Amino acid sequence: MYMEIVLVIFLLITFFIIYIKILDKKLLHTVTKSNRGTKTERNLVLELLKSKVPAQTIFHDLYLKKHDGTYSQIDLVVATKVGLIVFEVKNYSGWIFGKGYQPQWTQVLAYGKRKYRFYNPILQNNKHIEELKKQSKQFENLPFFSIVVFYGDCQFKDVSFVPEGTYLTKSRHIQKVVAKILKENAPANYSNKSEVVSILKDAVKTGESRETQIQHVENIQDMIGKHRIFE
Repeated sequence: MYMEIVLVIFLLITFFIIYIKILDKKLLHTVTKSNRGTKTERNLVLELLKSKVPAQTIFHDLYLKKHDGTYSQIDLVVATKVGLIVFEVKNYSGWIFGKGYQPQWTQVLAYGKRKYRFYNPILQNNKHIEELKKQSKQFENLPFFSIVVFYGDCQFKDVSFVPEGTYLTKSRHIQKVVAKILKENAPANYSNKSEVVSILKDAVKTGESRETQIQHVENIQDMIGKHRIFE
């Protein structure tokens, strides 16, 4: 009898988990596809949706073509009443060190035994915003806010000089940061909301192309230039 009860409870829990996953997938598909971007980015989309951010205001995995023919890939943009919020999503463990103006930040693992450098995500997202502002005259005049979200088991050990309009947060505080931006800023002057939506939708559509995705990866590899190093 005891084993039968345990089995029933196990099955109920299993069915509940499957049901929640089906609901999450259905909710996610109101904004993006299950194969777009990274799993961490899709988790952010779901979190925003569950915090009642309207699906039609969320744009995931955008590709903007630059003047040199390369692409700027943006994880997430949310159009709000106070302006556009641009998200950069990271997934790191360990200790994180860096200053807002430094080109490189440091990830420290194994209590200091292993150290890795990575591009400053604040500067990275600023470049994304610069590219967005080039899309139209309206974008030049709209307020932009940058949120760098860290998922994973990481800790900000010595991070400072975060510029105004930029927010650095662990994933658990995303809703708090978005609410802070909405509360502390005046309504933006959108001269043409349809244009904003059209530009962001087109950028998402551009990213659907497998050819564009491959070209973007090749451009990054060429910029890093490891294939031109011979030891």
